[in-house]
Parts: sequence; C-alpha cells; structure tokens
Amino acid sequence: MPDNTLLGFIVGVLIVGALLIAVIALTKKGSAQLDVDKYRSKWLTIENQLVRDNQSSCTLAVLNADKLLDQALRERGIKGQTMGERMKAAKTTWSNANAVWGAHKLRNQIAHESDHQVTYDDARRAIAGFKQALKDVGAI
Repeated sequence: MPDNTLLGFIVGVLIVGALLIAVIALTKKGSAQLDVDKYRSKWLTIENQLVRDNQSSCTLAVLNADKLLDQALRERGIKGQTMGERMKAAKTTWSNANAVWGAHKLRNQIAHESDHQVTYDDARRAIAGFKQALKDVGAI
C-alpha cells in the first residue's frame, strides 16, 4: 500500500507541474517568438517596392510596412483593438518612438485623406521608422 501512495504523490506532483507550466505559457505577455526569416523576406519585398519618382510605389511601401509591423505586434501578443493601441502598449519597446509614430501617422494620412501625396523622401523616412520598429520587436 505505501507504494501506491508514493506513486499517487508523484503523479499528483507531475500533474500540478504540468498545469503550472501551461498557465505560465498561456499568460506570458508579448513573448512569442517571431519567424525572423519570414519577416526579413517580407521586409525586403517592401524595401524593393519603393521606387523614386513613382508615387504609387511610395504609398504601397508605407501601407505594407505598417501592415507588417501590425502583424508582428499581434504575433508578439501585444494587446489592443487598433494598431495605435498596440503601439501604445509596446511603447517601452521603441528605440525611436517619434520615428515609428511619424511613420504610422503617414500611413493614416494615406488611408484617410484621398488626396494625400507621399514624396519619396517622406516614404523613405517612414520606411526607416518601420524598419527600426520591426527590429525593436525582434521581427527582423
């Protein structure tokens, strides 16, 4: 009979340990590993989209860079209903908050102002801000 008690105790400890590990894994905030190769590949595509003297390429590159950062924030488990909320939640992550917020602001102008013109230089600045933000979250 003592062998069954010991066996029951060991099984109980293993079950409690497994439950603790599961709870810790599920409640860990913003620690998901990102597929860096996937993000680098997508990032190179975005950088190659940007062409001087091509307005639509500038617009598309900014929109796609913003979308890629949003995807990375979601995959990292950053909470928020909108990209802006997720960016606020990740505020301690940014090495250059002004650059990433400026880039996102340009994206919003593109999305919400039908007549907004994006210059190549503005797009390049935004792309640089998004690139640093993606580095900051561990995506590239």
